[in-house]
Amino acid sequence: MSDGPLLEVRDLRVHFPITQGVLVRRTTGTVRAVDGVSIDIDKGETVGLVGESGSGKTTIGRAIVRLYKPTEGRIVFEGTDLASLNGSDAKKVTARLQMVFQDPYSSLDPRMSVGKCIDEPLKIHRTGTKAQRRARVEELLGTVGLPARMATRYPHELSGGQRQRVGLARALALRPSLVVADEAVSALDVSIQAQIINLLQRLQREFDLTYLFIAHDLAVVRHISDRIAVLYMGQVVESAPTDVLHDDPLHPYTIALLSAIPRPDPVLEARRKHIVLSGDPPSPAAPPPGCRFHTRCWLRQKLGNPERCETEAPALGSVGPEHAVACHFTDEVRSSAEREAVRVGGPHARE
Repeated sequence: MSDGPLLEVRDLRVHFPITQGVLVRRTTGTVRAVDGVSIDIDKGETVGLVGESGSGKTTIGRAIVRLYKPTEGRIVFEGTDLASLNGSDAKKVTARLQMVFQDPYSSLDPRMSVGKCIDEPLKIHRTGTKAQRRARVEELLGTVGLPARMATRYPHELSGGQRQRVGLARALALRPSLVVADEAVSALDVSIQAQIINLLQRLQREFDLTYLFIAHDLAVVRHISDRIAVLYMGQVVESAPTDVLHDDPLHPYTIALLSAIPRPDPVLEARRKHIVLSGDPPSPAAPPPGCRFHTRCWLRQKLGNPERCETEAPALGSVGPEHAVACHFTDEVRSSAEREAVRVGGPHARE
């Protein structure tokens, strides 16, 4: 294990131009999909990245595996700045960075058999002979729980869970050290979700994998992650070890997300408060000044519309060991009745 993190993301920004015109294209604005995100991932751990649709989760994952070019910032993988790589050097390093996509059907070529889909990265990187690659494909199918005969099938002949297993096998083909799982279970039935999550955990133990697990479901992320970063409008608003984030949330947005997770005990569930955020998220093409969450923040409404939230963007500051929050009113959040009502029935609750 190296002295530093396996992956360091520093002040990452990914902006997309808004263009108009047919014959002459002109830029009329910018979508700030990711706007200043910093994340460290240590070797062998799983970091969860959560947030609602449009928060920038997928964009971060795609920037890490070099599918998107960052506008600003640094992505350092195994001590190497990915922006400095070109040609064969980039190909060699990025082989150790793989991604599992949300929709396994659209990410698998429908014209290629399962065996060819898994074999494709091996061919591109000129790994082994044809016979060795065939043996590797069969080995990978067995690793993800599929029989070798599946190699001759086509994606449309498989179930959603089977297709996702094929996507996992393809991601493992080049023996990566970091896998970005982008909503890898969100399109699957609940029972299949559990199978895929258990498979991801087993593969992590067997192959010493490191995961960036992207999802919008905090309950799923809690089950698999060591640490969680909560994203809102392209910025991290809270980051902490998984148990700390669930037991001691300190950002109003995190608390609202946690309030949406149902408890299995109907008595405790009836006592809990569910925070419904007003309105839709602002457009990433025109983010609000100050704290980006202030237009929907239940705490700001309770405090009487403090001007600081509207004019000053809060920095992501430390509030405890490995716990960072971007909020001007952390003390008020900690003492709020809303937070305690959301936390009813947890390990911190008092009868």
